Amino acid sequence: MKIKKLLGKQGFTLVEIMIVVAIIGLLAAVAIPNFLKAREKAQQNACIANLKQIDGAKTLWGLDGHTGTAAWTDLVPSYIKKEPKCPAGTASYTIGSYTTNPTCPNVGSFASHTLS
Repeated sequence: MKIKKLLGKQGFTLVEIMIVVAIIGLLAAVAIPNFLKAREKAQQNACIANLKQIDGAKTLWGLDGHTGTAAWTDLVPSYIKKEPKCPAGTASYTIGSYTTNPTCPNVGSFASHTLS
């Protein structure tokens, strides 16, 4: 008799499972866009930091008496350890001349952004 009572009471009803699935779906609908925005902002901040490092290396290169447009072969490894890669993976940095800021097609120049 006790076994029959236990077997009849086991498990969740379909309505309970549907409610749990709906709650998980709502949480995912809120969390995923926020995660994507946070990842994009982190990539942008990393790109700006890379641009600042490139600018520092280019400034040191210019202070050593070089003029004109710098190339990666001029900066690596004497002024910067290795060529930084864009965190988004879609572009490469443009070094430019000694008097201009380096740029990235995804972010632009670091001078137009502030880290936050």
